[in-house]
Amino acid sequence: MNVKRLQISITAIAALLIIIHLIWPSLAIDAITLTLIIVAIIPWLAPLFKSLEFPGGWKVEFKDLAKAKEKADEAGLLAPSADVNATLEYPFQIVAEDDANLALAGLRIEVERRLRELAQSAGISIQRTSVGRLMRLLFEKEILTKQEYSVLSDMIGLLNAAVHGAEVDSKAADWAMEVGPRLLKALDERISAIHEKT
Repeated sequence: MNVKRLQISITAIAALLIIIHLIWPSLAIDAITLTLIIVAIIPWLAPLFKSLEFPGGWKVEFKDLAKAKEKADEAGLLAPSADVNATLEYPFQIVAEDDANLALAGLRIEVERRLRELAQSAGISIQRTSVGRLMRLLFEKEILTKQEYSVLSDMIGLLNAAVHGAEVDSKAADWAMEVGPRLLKALDERISAIHEKT
């Protein structure tokens, strides 16, 4: 079932329940009707939100990290899975099982470290430069393509949210374990390639 059909089905079912609920006079507009209206609207607003939390703690997570992975793959920023060492090479991998926020924060540090090494290898002055400015410089010097710059900016934004304590899904740790090493390996290979040219 495609997403559009699912959205229409959810909305139709919720609208039908609202109508049934309103047909009987004893069933006045109350919290139930309001909840059903919200359920009918949510599928259409999904692209606007990263997550929605309802009373009682029910949380709907959206797939920002999965989209970031897909875009990174398309941009060529991820090394093939087969090329990545299966052992735990990075500190963020060690904490991933216990703390998804810490794993994403650790990955964020590792990515920034690679970007700084990449800039230094290309002779770009980076003293006291934010990671956003650093990526912009790499793009301006044509070390990063426009697509790579865009993907890394999005990814750093997601990782920054974890650094600043945003609640992250437990699946985020799995994402970090899968995507992190591939991204770092691809950046390491790019750094090595620049060294070989000089």
